[in-house]
Amino acid sequence: MQGHRFIGFNPSENQQSIFEQLLNIFMQLLTYTNGDAAEALQWMNELDKQYQLTNPEYGMGDFIEDLKQNGYLEENTVTGSFKITSKSEQTIRKKSLEEIFGKLKKSKSGNHTTFKPGQGDEINPETRPFQFGDMLEQIDFTQSIRNAQINHGIESFSMYEDDLQIRETDFKTQTSTILMIDISHSMILYGEDRITPAKKVAMALSELITTKYPKDTLDIVVFGNDAWTVEIKDLPYLQVGPYHTNTVAGLELAMDLLRRRKNPNKQIFMITDGKPTCLKVGKKYYKNSFGIDRKILNRCINLAAQCKKLKIPITTFMIASDPYLQKFVQEFTEMNQGKAFFAGLDKLGAFIFKDFESGKNKTLY
Repeated sequence: MQGHRFIGFNPSENQQSIFEQLLNIFMQLLTYTNGDAAEALQWMNELDKQYQLTNPEYGMGDFIEDLKQNGYLEENTVTGSFKITSKSEQTIRKKSLEEIFGKLKKSKSGNHTTFKPGQGDEINPETRPFQFGDMLEQIDFTQSIRNAQINHGIESFSMYEDDLQIRETDFKTQTSTILMIDISHSMILYGEDRITPAKKVAMALSELITTKYPKDTLDIVVFGNDAWTVEIKDLPYLQVGPYHTNTVAGLELAMDLLRRRKNPNKQIFMITDGKPTCLKVGKKYYKNSFGIDRKILNRCINLAAQCKKLKIPITTFMIASDPYLQKFVQEFTEMNQGKAFFAGLDKLGAFIFKDFESGKNKTLY
């Protein structure tokens, strides 16, 4: 029998292929170009000229052909234009998940455990005596047979009700989640790109929920002057509009969607760069981009309090490092007794996590 065998480490054997390396760059660029394949390929060509990403044996044309053959890219034979496929959309979400929540492991069960025994779908290691009304499939036959042998001997095997042992299962809960994304103009204001990290967080969260918790429901709400829903597949294509930040509209739509869900467990994830600046009064918009406007802020705070009464926790991902912009998130989250992640644009994978319910703060990498 052969035991462990140690050999010399050869870095070349562990490197990604040139296609895989280029694919990683291409997927990153698609996030910045809002899913525009042609623009991403133009950037690839520019990067190739400057940094020699390809070689004489494998050029950019070969990479494009491999993208098409592997189902990442579609070409319009009439116009010659390119567009990404659903496989590319999912790959972008997966890579965002790896980048931001890379340390999380996927669960086979894909549900939230309550640790309450009952007729659920997660096996509990503990057993108990049989009771009237227990299901046949709950019987632990191994333990029950062992009890029968101990109680009655093995020469003339017999089993009675007192010998039966039940292996209980844990209830698994479903959660209805609303993912809110700020697409106001401030997400690109002053040349600072906040929408790209916001999209990465949104794609990572959506991929995490749909893969780790497939029985959950997920609705995505974007908000600018108004709020509306989008599909998961649309996330790579999100663009900032000439909008103000109507956080109230986003929260009202989120709460309306959650009212329609039958699940008792509900939550809201909100990705924003800070303070609300817009409010719809009748058919007109009340806007104020300067400072913290208490008229707008108080409406948001009231909705946070309503969510708390309805037992809807709000987790906010703050995509900005300005203390001035973080003030609203602090007050809003304290009112909801929710949680907040404060992320700097330079370190997307590192969050300052604040749990306003328990009062705990910590840095996550």
